[in-house]
Amino acid sequence: MKISTTEKSPKRAKAPKTTRRKPSKPKKNNRKPEILGPVDDLQSYVKADWWRDVFNANYLRTDGDVVNDPEITESEISAFLNVLNPAPDAKFLDLCCGQGRHSIALARRGFANVTGLDRSHYLISRARITSKREGLSITFREGDARTLPFPDDTFDFVMVPGNSFGYFDSSQEDEAVLSEIHRILKPDGKVLLDLTDGEYMRSKYEPRSWEWIDKNYLVCRERCLSDDGSRLISREVITHTRKGVVSDQFYAERLYSEPQMIQFLTDQGFKDVNAHEPFVTVSQRNQDLGMMAQRILYIGTPDKEWALQDKTSEAVRKVAVVLGDPRRTDTVKPNGSFDEDDFAVLNKLREAIDELEGYQFTYYDNHDTLIADLAEINANSDLVFNLCDEGFDNRARYELHVPALFEIMGVEYTGGTPQCLAFCFDKSLVRGIAKEMEIPVPEAFVIEPDATTFHELTIAFPVMVKPNFGDSSVGITQNSVCRDILELEKAISEIREKFGYNQTILVEEFLTGKDISVGFIGNMPNDLIPLPIIQEDYSCLPDDLPKICGYEAKWDPTSPYWNLKAIPADLDVEVESFLISSCRRLFERLECRDYARFDWRLDSNGTPRLLEANPNPGWCWDGHLAKMAAMENCDYQGMLKRIVDAGFRRIRD
Repeated sequence: MKISTTEKSPKRAKAPKTTRRKPSKPKKNNRKPEILGPVDDLQSYVKADWWRDVFNANYLRTDGDVVNDPEITESEISAFLNVLNPAPDAKFLDLCCGQGRHSIALARRGFANVTGLDRSHYLISRARITSKREGLSITFREGDARTLPFPDDTFDFVMVPGNSFGYFDSSQEDEAVLSEIHRILKPDGKVLLDLTDGEYMRSKYEPRSWEWIDKNYLVCRERCLSDDGSRLISREVITHTRKGVVSDQFYAERLYSEPQMIQFLTDQGFKDVNAHEPFVTVSQRNQDLGMMAQRILYIGTPDKEWALQDKTSEAVRKVAVVLGDPRRTDTVKPNGSFDEDDFAVLNKLREAIDELEGYQFTYYDNHDTLIADLAEINANSDLVFNLCDEGFDNRARYELHVPALFEIMGVEYTGGTPQCLAFCFDKSLVRGIAKEMEIPVPEAFVIEPDATTFHELTIAFPVMVKPNFGDSSVGITQNSVCRDILELEKAISEIREKFGYNQTILVEEFLTGKDISVGFIGNMPNDLIPLPIIQEDYSCLPDDLPKICGYEAKWDPTSPYWNLKAIPADLDVEVESFLISSCRRLFERLECRDYARFDWRLDSNGTPRLLEANPNPGWCWDGHLAKMAAMENCDYQGMLKRIVDAGFRRIRD
């Protein structure tokens, strides 16, 4: 087998260069904003989901005279606590928490059970950084206020501070938010809504204003009422002294009067609803306060019984758990069969989910009878928790056959569809889809099974060699990283000898930056929640070993790689935002469901490049997904429950 580098390389898809240039930013973040001239009808330019893009670094600049003023935050928290009168051990949810200023203020005052949730990845990242820097124990999560990821009767208090209510296109979506708050509050809990005084704002809003935010940024605003008078429409044009216009954005916020809001809360199942005297915000910079100028605090208690009492007569959710067959050989495992460690993993799974209240789990792992068992599963189960990532008959290529059988029988199940699993089993196919979506990938080429000579090497050494088909890092070892042609030929031969000469092989540039994993639980469009991003810590490896997390790290306790550990990713906020955004798009395009993990690596310039997409990723107690969940104080049992619940929400919707 010979590899020649003498011929000219063919044209390849455009990709950022990896040498002799400054660190690059993801392409998507470099797009120029669309800039409009004079606009006659502001309302016509407001997107229904404007709130997805507005809450970023510019928001912290334009609203910084309030949201970055510690004195204002402290005075607001004092007002909140004065009307709530919480016990020291009370559980708080700071809903639509932004960069976490109120959560952090609560934790500073000694409240230990504080959770913050917001839709903006940028703001949640800022909140986590600040909290970690101060050594505060606060759980920050990304999520949608219309579908909250918390069990019934969880919180003593739910706060919605800083006029963070009324952003959605319809009042029905506001109803969904209040319904979710009602559900997660304890029966004796309280909701606090901190909302703009709608009647005041209708008559006092400024149609036009401008102000210098600092020495570099100027913001100009236009405002008007919507056609029906129910919302205040705003336009902000933000200009930088050197960069020019950096943002031209439109948004709309619903204006609730005091009588409307009291009636609204009452209609949504709250009692003892009170509106407290309006309080006025004073800007230390004497700037345009907009919707934050004069607000009203609304307090209410959910009119309900404990959810457990309500559900005593309800049917328990019946879940069938389908697994690999421990009686059969499994070529992925080092000794070709289930061993003590594998059975310990299965026992931990059972211990975790058998204790979940409101569920009844039945286990199926005999593949000799699985097809016959489908009729019983269909008749007696509400959902299948598909954990058969070994594949039918413990054959990796048959992983997609398991959900295919479910679909033939009309059985609802968790995780990826057959098409999704087929997509993601083929690494080269995923690369092609990502490139089509303008998501960066490493440079690479494929070696077909019948190839015996090679006319060209289109990428520079070092390179990574791995089977194109498969998962669980099969075929990826320290020998997969090749620094010259001889090592490359040897690695290709080893893969063919071990996995067969009909194996397609992928050769990628070996990236030397951080090794990143991004995980999700939930579903598109509004229920897909990212977990904290992790990176591999390679500090324990000897210098002469390549920095990879391959087969040895997952399956060989005698290897130095066995001691690798995952740690919170140390990334710039812009890179994190790009990763989350790209993975959301991939999740939808690849037809993932309920949970998934995406593996990335940074190149030498810090540009993220996608390596793999993993639908139905490893679910074991010490796997990457469980480690991500643990970083936001969600234990193994809680992670499994969130996956099952995501499946139930999807089939319900």
